[in-house]
Amino acid sequence: MGLRALPQKQQQKQELEALRKQRLAELQAKHGDPASDVAQQEAKQREAEMRNNILAQVLDQAARARLSNLALVKPDKAKAVENYLIQMARFGQLPGKVSEQGLIEILEKVSQQTEKKTTVKFNRRKVLESDEEDDY
Repeated sequence: MGLRALPQKQQQKQELEALRKQRLAELQAKHGDPASDVAQQEAKQREAEMRNNILAQVLDQAARARLSNLALVKPDKAKAVENYLIQMARFGQLPGKVSEQGLIEILEKVSQQTEKKTTVKFNRRKVLESDEEDDY
């Protein structure tokens, strides 16, 4: 455990540092010149590649397939689950690869946290209390 966990944590630290540098480059690009659009696109591409690499390390094939199917239907929810998984991986909270059943449990947790509750409130106003005087 000790020998394997050390390189994984170093890799996660390197990935985190790379994301930080990328975010800094994006912020500088926002406030910089128009030539930085290319750099911003490259930064987004690197971020997507890093996300995919991390997800490939923490998810098994069935779980990745389920997550990609979810991304087609509900991209926001898939992004939230991906962020959750990446965060757990960075802090070393994932003991091994997440199976499809584990992903389903994570989906349920994320769904409960992001569940929107709709309430309908009826505001009935009394116009006049002249029911007896209706003209028919």
